Amino acid sequence: MSDQLTTTKRSTGTALTNTIAAISATGGLLFGYDTGIISSALLQLKAEFHLDTLGAEIVTSAIILGALFGCLGAGTLSDRMGRRRTVMVAAALFLIGTVMVATAHSVAMLITARLLLGLAIGAASQIVPIYIAEISPPEKRGRLVVGFQLAVVFGVTVSFVTGYLLRDHSWRIMFGIGMLPALILFVGMVFLPNSPRWLAMRGRHDEARDVLRKVRPSDEVAEQELREILEGHDEQAPWSVLAKPWVRPAVIASVGIALLCQLTGINAVMYYAPTIFSGAGFGQDSALLTSVAVGCAMICATLFGGWAVDALGRRTLLLRLLPGAVVSLIILGGLFAFHLTTGIGAWLTVLAVMGYTVFNTGSLSVAIWLIGAEVYPLSCRGKGMSLVAGSHWGADLVISLTTLSLVEGLGAGGTFWLFAAVNALALVFIARYVPETKGKSLEQLEASLKNGTFAPVAKAQKQANLQTS
Repeated sequence: MSDQLTTTKRSTGTALTNTIAAISATGGLLFGYDTGIISSALLQLKAEFHLDTLGAEIVTSAIILGALFGCLGAGTLSDRMGRRRTVMVAAALFLIGTVMVATAHSVAMLITARLLLGLAIGAASQIVPIYIAEISPPEKRGRLVVGFQLAVVFGVTVSFVTGYLLRDHSWRIMFGIGMLPALILFVGMVFLPNSPRWLAMRGRHDEARDVLRKVRPSDEVAEQELREILEGHDEQAPWSVLAKPWVRPAVIASVGIALLCQLTGINAVMYYAPTIFSGAGFGQDSALLTSVAVGCAMICATLFGGWAVDALGRRTLLLRLLPGAVVSLIILGGLFAFHLTTGIGAWLTVLAVMGYTVFNTGSLSVAIWLIGAEVYPLSCRGKGMSLVAGSHWGADLVISLTTLSLVEGLGAGGTFWLFAAVNALALVFIARYVPETKGKSLEQLEASLKNGTFAPVAKAQKQANLQTS
C-alpha cells in the first residue's frame, strides 16, 4: 500500500511539474510568434507604409528595444511580486500589444505597439526560464527549461506557416492571431503555484514546503530540498553583487552565451530570410516556404537539444554542434559570394541554411535560457537573469538593425562568412568559461561559485595547483 501511495504521489508530482512547465512555456510561444511574424508581414508592411531599408529595420527592431527594457525591469519586479505574477503581467502586455499592432494605421502606432509587445517578450524571456528552473527537479530541469525554447521556435514556425498561408490576406490577421496564446497564458498562470525558492527567499517557508511537496515524489525529498535551499540561502541581494569576484564566473558564462546566441546570426536568418532569399532571386512564395523549412529545422533541433542537455550535457552539446554551424555558414557564404544560388545552387542554399539552423539552434539557442536560469545564486538570480536577457536583446537589437545594411555593404556572402567567424570564436569561449551543469542542483552550482571551481579554466587551474603543491 505504501509503495502504491509513493508511486501515485510521484506521478502526481511529475504531472503537476509538467503542467506548470507547459503553461509557463506559452510565454515562449508568444515570444517566438511575435518576433517571427514580422519576417512574413514585412513584405506587406513595406508596400503599405512605403518603408525603405531603414524604416523596415526600425519596425523590426522596435520589438527588440522593448524587450531590452522589459527584461531589465522584470528582474526587480519578479523579486518583489514573485515569478508567477510577473508572468501574468507579461501576458497582459501581450494582449494589449497584440490588439494595438493589429489595428495600427500609422507607422508611429505600429512602432509603439511593437515596443509594448517587446516589453512583454523581454519580461517573459527573463522570468519564465527562472520559474521553470526553480520548480523543476535537477534530473528534469534541462528538458523542462528547454521546453521554453521549444515553445519559442514552435511559435516562430507557426508564424512562418501563418505568413505563408495568409500571404494574400491582411497582415493584421497575422498579428491578431497572437491574442489566443496570450489569453491561455494569463488564465493558466492564475491557477499555478509560486516558485518555492522565491517563497523561501521571502521567508514564507511553510508555503515553500507545501509547493515542494506537490511537485516532488515524496515528502522526504521535498524536506531535503527545502533544507538545502535554506542552508544556501542569502538575503535578496542588490545589483552590485553581480560585480563581486565570486559571482563573476556566472556572469561571464551566462552573458557570453546570451551575446553569442545572437552574434552568431540565428535571428538574422529568422527575421530576414524571406527578404534575403527574395533578393537572391527566389520568388516571394518560394522565399516564404524556405522560412517555413527553417522553422521546422529549428523545432527538430530544439527537440534534439531538449533530450541532449540531460543525456549528454549542456557543455558537451555546445562543443559538438557548433562546428557544424561554422561549416554550414562557410558554404552558404560561398554560394552567395560566387552567385551560385540558382538552379541546383538554390537547393544547396536551402540545405546550407537548414544545416546552420539545426547546428546553431540545437546548441546556443537551446542553452541560453537554461544556463542563464541555472548558474546564479538564489539571492541575485532574478537580476542575473535580467542581465542575461538584456544582453541577448541588446545583441539582437544590434543584429536586427544592421543585418540588411551588412548584406548591402558586404553582400550576403560576406555577411554569412562574418557569422561563421563568430561561431568559431564561440567554441573557444565555451571551452574556457562554460561549465557542465547537467545533473547538479541549483544549490550545488552556487557552492561551486563560492569555492572557485565553477569555470572550466578555473577548475583546471585549481586542480593543477593541487597536484603541484
